[in-house]
Amino acid sequence: MNSSSRYSRGSRAVFLIIVGFLVATLLALVSCSDGENNEDASLSAAAGQENDTAASTTDGVSDEPVTIRMAVLPILDALPMYVADENGYFEEQNLIVEFIPVPSASQRDQVIQAGQADGMINEVLSTLFYNKDSQEIIVVRNARIATPEYPQFRILASAESGITNLDALKGQEIGISEATIIEYSTDRLLEAEGFTDDDINTIAVPGIPDRMALLNSGELSAANLPDPLSSLAMQSGAVVIVDDSAHPEFGHSTISFRKEFVDEQPEAIRKFLIALERAVDDINGDKDQFSDLLSERQLVPEPLLGSYIIPDFPQGSVPPLSQWRDILEWAQSKGYIDDDLDYDDSVDDSFLP
Repeated sequence: MNSSSRYSRGSRAVFLIIVGFLVATLLALVSCSDGENNEDASLSAAAGQENDTAASTTDGVSDEPVTIRMAVLPILDALPMYVADENGYFEEQNLIVEFIPVPSASQRDQVIQAGQADGMINEVLSTLFYNKDSQEIIVVRNARIATPEYPQFRILASAESGITNLDALKGQEIGISEATIIEYSTDRLLEAEGFTDDDINTIAVPGIPDRMALLNSGELSAANLPDPLSSLAMQSGAVVIVDDSAHPEFGHSTISFRKEFVDEQPEAIRKFLIALERAVDDINGDKDQFSDLLSERQLVPEPLLGSYIIPDFPQGSVPPLSQWRDILEWAQSKGYIDDDLDYDDSVDDSFLP
């Protein structure tokens, strides 16, 4: 399998649209975070509450609300958390949930590792990286999973490439982000469609704005993009070659908490998931009522507002053992992980309502 790296300005207009969307998202999230004027202030305030939270609930029983700090990326997967917050479900469970905005997975990981947030949305692959040396985080729920109706990751061909089917994609450069679920899903989706290692030719383009701009300009023949940004690329003429609606086992995200927080606040996590379950039921029961929240939280690019259909969110569940094993096997084959990691040390379904 050939993997290389390249940078180009691509289509400046598309680049600015996506950068603008991500920047606007970050600003919107920051403005909602306890009235603080910037991310550093929000993180500092959250960090200052850590000792108070632990002290007030050491024995696991307290009338004081428990504060849970969630590091949140500007992604649709966080919608149920925002609905639970808006509808007062966290408050009913005697929880205060603070949203700490992070613009990228790398910054999310920095916040978690510094103990400035208690939980996050991630995926099994990043859990493997966290726990490869010691038990750092615990997956307690699926945040989102691909379904036959709602894909999470799409491999798209540029309208300029002339590629319209899988055979034409063989050997063509596909923009990915290495050592991420984007690379994993690219390999597994194409392998499921009969591609060999020699047929798959990936190129590292880590930034989503860059990847999308290069795709739309035709400088990249193809790319793997997450929903809903893949929908925006389609609106600009990109052609879907394959997505995980055909292979839902390869698309997912999860909700994870630091092991220390899990040990100290197990009941708070259970209450958090009870509130989340109610929010998921609300979303799946009447998606139209949350269109304004998509705009307020900047979860969907502005050009898609009014036309984008909110996907179904999963009921309480965790990634199955088969998925864990497949991702671990893939990571080992790439040289990202050396040792076998035990599923039960990293995934715990006992907190589900």
